[in-house]
Amino acid sequence: TTEIYTLSLHDALPICTPRPIHPKGKDSMAVTINTLREFKQKGEAFAALTSYDATFSQVVSEAGVHVILIGDSLGMVLQGHDSTLPVTMDQMVYHVSCVAKGNRGSLIMADMPFMSYGTVESALENAAELMRAGAHMVKLEGTDWMKETITALTERAVPVCAHLGLTPQFVNKFGGYKVQGRDEKAAEMMIEHACELEAADRKSVV
Repeated sequence: TTEIYTLSLHDALPICTPRPIHPKGKDSMAVTINTLREFKQKGEAFAALTSYDATFSQVVSEAGVHVILIGDSLGMVLQGHDSTLPVTMDQMVYHVSCVAKGNRGSLIMADMPFMSYGTVESALENAAELMRAGAHMVKLEGTDWMKETITALTERAVPVCAHLGLTPQFVNKFGGYKVQGRDEKAAEMMIEHACELEAADRKSVV
């Protein structure tokens, strides 16, 4: 599974197959978890782009982009912060709602912001808010410590994408935005953590 943060719309369009515009409503979601699973089984790639508003989400969705991510990167891209840490749940819910209004069939994945999933209880409550706003999946940053949380979410009908490696919410722990897993030991540990999270029933890992 590949997550794209810096792909331009121009670059994305050639690899996408345009879909018809789907009417808004509970049956309007064309791309589902099963769609992504089929891509994986066939060894095919799918397109993912970040969006924060209804206008852009409609454009990329109608162009055939399969997954729209509402990233907590909005703290840096839209709000001018030097990290994603100041982003709140209320802000994420607002932007997920905006994207959902413009969506025409893409799967909507929403970041859970800093410390919104620090405990299982808070993760369940905050993920529910994002799903009510229109998300189809939530994304959490971390390693094997998230196993219990991921299991609890998926058991309660919230699909989860686990984000390992360069996790921006850990910028202060890493001492900057540093690529992870460069040496053999670190790479092996990352693979081990990915396997453990897979066993916790996450739906994707990036």
